[in-house]
Amino acid sequence: MLTILQSFVLYMPFLYFPDDKREYIPAAISMSIFIAACILVFMLIKRVSKKEEEKTKELEEKVNRERQKHL
Repeated sequence: MLTILQSFVLYMPFLYFPDDKREYIPAAISMSIFIAACILVFMLIKRVSKKEEEKTKELEEKVNRERQKHL
């Protein structure tokens, strides 16, 4: 079992380090695009969440006022 694990670790075919570093440029571009998209989606989710929180607070205040009237 140990020899199988050792051979797998020593001969990882999915690791590729190119000699020509210009091959990293497309990966860096696509990674930066995805990071920017993630940041934008995160900001959008925060904004929508904040609006929903405000709506919930208004509804809660309305319910509390109605309860006070009936007491």
